Amino acid sequence: AVKQLWGDGDHMAEIDDMMAEQEAICGEKAKSVCDLLHDKAVRWQLITLFLICSCMQLIGVNMVYFYAYNVFIKAGIPPAQTHYVSLGVGITEILSTILCVSGSSAELHSAVIHVSFQSLETIDSFSWVPYCSVALIFTFIMSFGIGPAGVLCPFPTEIFIQSYRPAAYVFNGATNWIQLFILGLLFPFIV
Repeated sequence: AVKQLWGDGDHMAEIDDMMAEQEAICGEKAKSVCDLLHDKAVRWQLITLFLICSCMQLIGVNMVYFYAYNVFIKAGIPPAQTHYVSLGVGITEILSTILCVSGSSAELHSAVIHVSFQSLETIDSFSWVPYCSVALIFTFIMSFGIGPAGVLCPFPTEIFIQSYRPAAYVFNGATNWIQLFILGLLFPFIV
């Protein structure tokens, strides 16, 4: 199975690691979220997972998703066309998932340029600014998708042993959605 997945080559070191982990947890059942929270042996992994999940919320892509419609309207896109632009946002996310290479630099640049357009009141000055705003939002989302977005899902697999992985995924998902909910409620007041 390893050869089929990774291709030809010497994969004995990885297979040995898998066998050693299997022997170490032989007969051990999957841990619950309570076990994960109470076990001091995995405390630093749990803190690391929480911090990375929290930092992903601070990147700002979720607020772009939540308030893209309002941004499109403010940028001057006619309300009848914003649904098509929102569809384009979703397609951009799918394309970025397919491409999945480094994109954090492009994400930063597109966010800075977009904020500059919004804050300089250039929207009414030039007819091309609304379309540039849309393109920058697409660039921001694509850059997030091909940059840091791919970290959160496989991360619990990398830092937890097999018996803790299901609980770590539950913790990761719950933390992500709770923070997303809180940030979504607080963002309008922050603005």
